[in-house]
Amino acid sequence: MKAVTLKEIKQELNTLSTQEIQELCLRLSRFKKENKELLTYLLFESHNETGYIDSVKSYMDNEFEQINTDSYFYIRKSTRKILRNVKKFIRYSQKKETEVELLLYFCQKLKDFKPSIKRSTQLVNMFNRQVLLSKKIIGTFHEDLQYDYNLILEDFNL
Repeated sequence: MKAVTLKEIKQELNTLSTQEIQELCLRLSRFKKENKELLTYLLFESHNETGYIDSVKSYMDNEFEQINTDSYFYIRKSTRKILRNVKKFIRYSQKKETEVELLLYFCQKLKDFKPSIKRSTQLVNMFNRQVLLSKKIIGTFHEDLQYDYNLILEDFNL
């Protein structure tokens, strides 16, 4: 079965009633966890972006506390998992300010992590990639926001 284009899906949705659209959404949410998470964001959290950012930050805090620090292998594996989930949460929001805020918080948590990430080249590279991505996004912001975020970025020199 080949998937149809987004335009065709949009046209078909215009022909359906609200009850049918509701049933489709509920059916979609049963198949993938990501679909359910996206619907949760859209229905309950999209109107309160700061609350959403705070909940993702608390998720990061919790995950960083649970990292197994026995070896750098486990630390790398856990931080990649955290970053993958944070990127997924960023995709739900699709707001650049949220993306920068969460990436900078991730970088701050990684920088303050004990044992130091300086002893692992992969972790330092992961940190640097996220800082560069944040700088690139910040470059598209208004001058006032750029200034505020660049002040935060100055603290990230390893």
